[in-house]
Amino acid sequence: MTNTVIKCESVYKIFGANAEKMLQEANGNVDAKTFQENGCIVGVNNASFEVSKGEMLVVMGLSGSGKSTLLRCISRLTDATGGKIFIEGQDLLSLNNKELIDIRRNKMGMVFQSFALLPHKTVLENIAFPLQIKGIEDQESINKAMDMVKLVGLDGRENYFPRELSGGQQQRVGIARSLAVEPDIWFLDEPFSALDPLIRKEMQDEFLRLQEKLQKTIMFITHDFDEALKLADRIAIMKDGIIEQLDTPANIVLNPATEYVRKFTEEVPREKVLKIEDIMDKPHNENLSELKVSKDEIIENVAEKILNQERSVGVIDKNNQIVGTVHPSKIINTVFGGKKNND
Repeated sequence: MTNTVIKCESVYKIFGANAEKMLQEANGNVDAKTFQENGCIVGVNNASFEVSKGEMLVVMGLSGSGKSTLLRCISRLTDATGGKIFIEGQDLLSLNNKELIDIRRNKMGMVFQSFALLPHKTVLENIAFPLQIKGIEDQESINKAMDMVKLVGLDGRENYFPRELSGGQQQRVGIARSLAVEPDIWFLDEPFSALDPLIRKEMQDEFLRLQEKLQKTIMFITHDFDEALKLADRIAIMKDGIIEQLDTPANIVLNPATEYVRKFTEEVPREKVLKIEDIMDKPHNENLSELKVSKDEIIENVAEKILNQERSVGVIDKNNQIVGTVHPSKIINTVFGGKKNND
């Protein structure tokens, strides 16, 4: 049995009066410039991928790259022009309005950049609101909302109105509200981009804490590469509606698939992103240093210790078994030798 929760097969979203006709005539080979000359804008161009249960896929790109349009197609806030979208094996594009409302209410949670809180309702009432829409009794919905207040760390503020909260606190209310319906799938469209840098970092840390506890299947949209690297299990980088690369953060940094992706990665401090296992060599018979490091350590955290060794260091798994080796020169090469010269 597959654990795929979201599956997209050749999804297209094209805006314009002749979109469907032009897509049919293009036979899958959509050229954005040609379409534009004919009065159509290509939002998503042949997107195919899967998201597994409990995975966080971060979709990133610059403004206009198609990342939010893709998310809106998958949540069916916008209808795709072509292709297939499956949610837990169910064909999303074949659902009628009633079925669509049902799947949104019971399976999907959504958080957007604008908090969209109801100003005349308290924190608790805002969080309980989607539960009451589902027909859950007032007291039960308030009890559930209170659990969500505690989950996102807003204890003591449940009776505040939105105007009495900071931007970060308002965003927490939005997150709590979307979690109240206990969605299996969580869509977040640039939820932290309106926050100042310090609060944004706090929210990212809080988000990772929540995900470790809840294990939701998540699609998270951002234009911030550092945010993508911090949060993602895998990253999809989009440009002009096309997914240029979909891979783990480490593989995107080490092996950018296109020149566009390379430009995103060239300023990334690799030692803050890559783990020891990303750069280790296979174990072989050699005289190792007494030092051992975990394969899961971020390079930055152990670089100094490794650089103080003359010999290769053993890399161990959680059972303390040696699964690889790292020579000090590999650390130097990774940190300082990864950037290409423009010559």
